[in-house]
Amino acid sequence: MGLHCLFRRTMWDRRNGTSSLSIESPCILVCSIDMKTGYCFGCGRTRDEISGWIGMTPEARREIMATLPARLDMVERRPRRETRRARMARERGAAE
Repeated sequence: MGLHCLFRRTMWDRRNGTSSLSIESPCILVCSIDMKTGYCFGCGRTRDEISGWIGMTPEARREIMATLPARLDMVERRPRRETRRARMARERGAAE
């Protein structure tokens, strides 16, 4: 899936301490929604898809995962803030 890594998440049964369900997830723990597109910056899913993921059938999850690379191309990728190193490089370039 290109830049996407699929992880298999295991849900633990708290009553007896055993795994009860294993599902694929595109989550990369970068959980922030792009307000312009409505897609997560990390995985490309919508809020509704993220919240309903566990209850979806494997087929429904795979259908959504197939659309994620195209969605992520629509999300603007940029740092949240300019780093000191990037600012210094920009300032050096402007001075030359």
